[in-house]
Amino acid sequence: MSPAVHPRLTVLSGPSGVGKSTVVAHMRTEHPEIWLSVSATTRRPRPGEQHGVQYYFVDDDEFDKLVANGELLEWAEFAGHRYGTPRKAVLDRLAAGEPVLLEIDLQGARLVRESMPEARLVFLAPPSWDELVRRLTGRGTESPEVIERRLVAARVELAAESEFDETLVNTSVEAVARELLALMRTA
Repeated sequence: MSPAVHPRLTVLSGPSGVGKSTVVAHMRTEHPEIWLSVSATTRRPRPGEQHGVQYYFVDDDEFDKLVANGELLEWAEFAGHRYGTPRKAVLDRLAAGEPVLLEIDLQGARLVRESMPEARLVFLAPPSWDELVRRLTGRGTESPEVIERRLVAARVELAAESEFDETLVNTSVEAVARELLALMRTA
């Protein structure tokens, strides 16, 4: 009897504002069997976000405990807040044979690559720099200082594209979601 083949962890990353959350939300609506890891974060909820749905919203002390206890697969600081992926839930889902998707930043993707080299890293790129700037400034949820930090970080993130196994260009949410699903279904 051959050993069971477990799905690979798929990591979706890319610059802030590229549309990762939108693509993932569309994919989950069309394919609820794809399990999306919910990250812990120290940032405050945006309007409409719910604890345990988009993120686990925790304070700095709670986050420190998760790190100290080795409960995070990866964690990173971005725009003054920390984000991390709970380890146990990811490993449990993969062991059960379920496809798992992580939507995380560049720092987190690099850490996952170190701890789980078999993971597939997918870079979501914008159609153009101008389009990325438009998306970031059009949100209306952040101050000019935060937007400027995000733009500086986006240039660094775009330069890291070659570190990824695959690149998808976000010209259409539906098309990118289909492409990502196809990648997740291949070994």
